[in-house]
Amino acid sequence: MEAIAKSRFVGTSPRKMRLVIDLVRGKSAPQALAILKFTPNHAARSAAKTLRSAIANLQNRDHEGRIEVADMFVKEVFVDEAPTAKRISPAPMGRAYRIRKRSHHLTVVVGMVKEKAAAKKKNVPQSKAEAAPVPAADEKVKS
Repeated sequence: MEAIAKSRFVGTSPRKMRLVIDLVRGKSAPQALAILKFTPNHAARSAAKTLRSAIANLQNRDHEGRIEVADMFVKEVFVDEAPTAKRISPAPMGRAYRIRKRSHHLTVVVGMVKEKAAAKKKNVPQSKAEAAPVPAADEKVKS
């Protein structure tokens, strides 16, 4: 089970936000919230807000019982570029400099830890008999 939260038209540049979200990609939800809380960048506040929204969305999806935050992890997080506001600043000798105020869209996907473990088990062989034999370094491989 997974849940998505999006923040659109956030007023920081996508490049600055990518520095922050790279810290939390793949981490557990409580650990990601702690990292964002103590990250001094301004972008960390909006990332934490979006992460808390994704956690709440996942908890609201569960109709059977309450999902613990400790059982969640940041499955996917990415930043897309949003429209850039263009402004003009006066410059010497009658010229003008263009100021580009960038913005971005942030998407956070939160999933359950049990699904992460199940996905790893599918790729790993169940027993030694199923695993392919690996030749030793001195043995010649017959072709």
